[in-house]
Amino acid sequence: MADTPLASLSLTHVHYDPNDPISYFCAWLALVPQGLCVVYATLIWSTREIEILLMFGGQMACEALNFALKRLLKEERPKQMHGKGYGMPSSHAQFVSFFSLSLTLFLLFRHVPKKPTPSHTPLSLVARVLLSGLALANAGLVAWSRTYLSYHTQKQVLVGCAAGAVTAVAWFLVTAGVRQVGLLSWAMDLPITRLFRMRDLVVEEDLCQAGWEKWESKRALSSPKSNGKKKR
Repeated sequence: MADTPLASLSLTHVHYDPNDPISYFCAWLALVPQGLCVVYATLIWSTREIEILLMFGGQMACEALNFALKRLLKEERPKQMHGKGYGMPSSHAQFVSFFSLSLTLFLLFRHVPKKPTPSHTPLSLVARVLLSGLALANAGLVAWSRTYLSYHTQKQVLVGCAAGAVTAVAWFLVTAGVRQVGLLSWAMDLPITRLFRMRDLVVEEDLCQAGWEKWESKRALSSPKSNGKKKR
């Protein structure tokens, strides 16, 4: 074992210039896809929303497409980068492009917030546009960081962004069709879907709306005013 050379786990191993604060910041941006995978898993498990599961399925399909394209095109990374694997297209750029555009399409075209109630105020159109802009700006930063760190050329990043965007639009249309023809309703009644208690409410309401209304009702019942009325 002492003579065996050690290998580096490249999943989170990022090269950067320690004397350059921007390079250090870009190294953290390289971890955004891994962070988003944690967000996907957490939301799927905690909310059981089928819409989030569908989006994650599209994200994995996008990753599979990137895997295939890299091995089909076989374009090397920039010479100054010592990273392994092919560089065309950028997987980071493709990942964040799919995520940000998918979120934007959902917020602006599929999400139908309910009317305001005393315990819940849905996101306004302005808020949804701002959130979409923030997601797209974050994707732009991550994509730019790949060229700054010399992991990819500008062309590799642009192709990655284009591949992610095309996949996001295509997946959005496919899932819209699945809803339209009733396949999703059929799938929601399957024993395996009901076993995991999957639901389809996020297209109509805020993720925390149902829990918040339940909490407000409980507070109202346990408040001093409510107890006073019961005693009378």
